[in-house]
Amino acid sequence: MPNVQVRNNSHRTLKDATCTPKVNLMFMKTHKTASSTLMNILLRFGEKHQLKFALPDGRNDFFYPSSFFRTQVKSYQPGLCYNVICNHMRFNAPEVEKLLPPDTVFFTILRDPADLFESSFHYYKGYMPQTWMIPGENQMEEFLKHPNRYFNPTGFNSFYLKNLQFFDFGFENNLEKDDPRVKEGIEYIEKQFQLVLLSDHFEESLILLKDALCWTMDDLVFFKLNARNATSVSRMSPELRTRAREWNGADWRLYQHFNATFWARVKAYGRSRMEEQVKELRRRNAEMEAICIDGGRAVGASDIMDRDMKPWQPIGKASILGYNLRNNIEQQYEELCRKMLTPEIQYLTNLGVNLWVTRLWGWFKDNFVRFGFS
Repeated sequence: MPNVQVRNNSHRTLKDATCTPKVNLMFMKTHKTASSTLMNILLRFGEKHQLKFALPDGRNDFFYPSSFFRTQVKSYQPGLCYNVICNHMRFNAPEVEKLLPPDTVFFTILRDPADLFESSFHYYKGYMPQTWMIPGENQMEEFLKHPNRYFNPTGFNSFYLKNLQFFDFGFENNLEKDDPRVKEGIEYIEKQFQLVLLSDHFEESLILLKDALCWTMDDLVFFKLNARNATSVSRMSPELRTRAREWNGADWRLYQHFNATFWARVKAYGRSRMEEQVKELRRRNAEMEAICIDGGRAVGASDIMDRDMKPWQPIGKASILGYNLRNNIEQQYEELCRKMLTPEIQYLTNLGVNLWVTRLWGWFKDNFVRFGFS
């Protein structure tokens, strides 16, 4: 295993000064949960410390929505051991565990199912034929008012429309919230993962992750990646949020459970200490924004000058924002800035993944698919 040295840091506690940074990591990358931003943090940490990644082969995920198998790993050979897994997969614990050391830290991230449903519905609309004929200007609202009228559980990509988080963890997504298998699934996740973060409280989540992994604040600096343009986000009334949570009942129970454990961890960490750490993280991020980002903010795809900085777009609308690098960045920050701003597809390519399947689909999507979804 790599020899990772703990640097001196005036903000460290006694525990921080004596612990050793964790380098064996399994991040269960869930969909539409700020997981691409967290993945960028992990990729940078792994590169910095020369860790061995278990990467997919041919595409940017492990053949999702199929269940994960270790043979999907690029250049897999029996007996190989890895430090980090962090790409999208449909979780399969026995197969994952065979790739990683016994002391690996398993962690993941969740999101309020109402917000996740809104994001998933719009992002994946072009990939879900059963949504194409929903009438009215607000198709999501119409769907949530009459979900059983439009939802086909056996339809193509139907998992994007119901309990997507529960599905990501390898469970049946059409279970109702009171089904005993939902409770069993939550208990299973709790046993498998030492830490469950919340994208709704992303900065606090990173501080808890820092504490659990014995990392430094420098390891956590980030820019939001794969974020949507504000004009493409639908506002949800309290009634519609309630409908979304009820429709995604298994995900809502999952989220409620780990929302409680999350805030218990924050309380144990110390509220005032957490506030100080979040404030420091925001200060560091603001410094990096001033150093790295031209104009200091994210921009639409058409305004991104460097092709290598352009993020993947869903079918029908270029709603995902990206960044322009500042010119004349100080040499000491140039590499870090570029890596912090590099979208997932390009970052994986830089790591040596041949994304021929992903790129073929992207070419087909951009040149032949013209549904004009909003």
